[in-house]
Amino acid sequence: MKYYAKRLLDNKKVMSTDAKEIGMLQDIQINAKTGTIMDLVVRPAEGLDTTKYQKEEENILIPFSSVSAVKDYVIVDKDKAKVYTAR
Repeated sequence: MKYYAKRLLDNKKVMSTDAKEIGMLQDIQINAKTGTIMDLVVRPAEGLDTTKYQKEEENILIPFSSVSAVKDYVIVDKDKAKVYTAR
């Protein structure tokens, strides 16, 4: 797994692998014991169907395991991101 500094992830658009905008990255959730990134906290794009995402207040959680690339955007596999069960 790659490690990313939070400042490199701040305010990046989150896109699906089929080029649809999911939203804007707001924060990350980190496992305090291991230091690994667990989830992305994303403010959903207007009009995004959020019913299959785990929600945290007005944001959605996307498991970091669904991230396939981080460049100008954070690219996530939409199928892995949607099918989310609480830990």
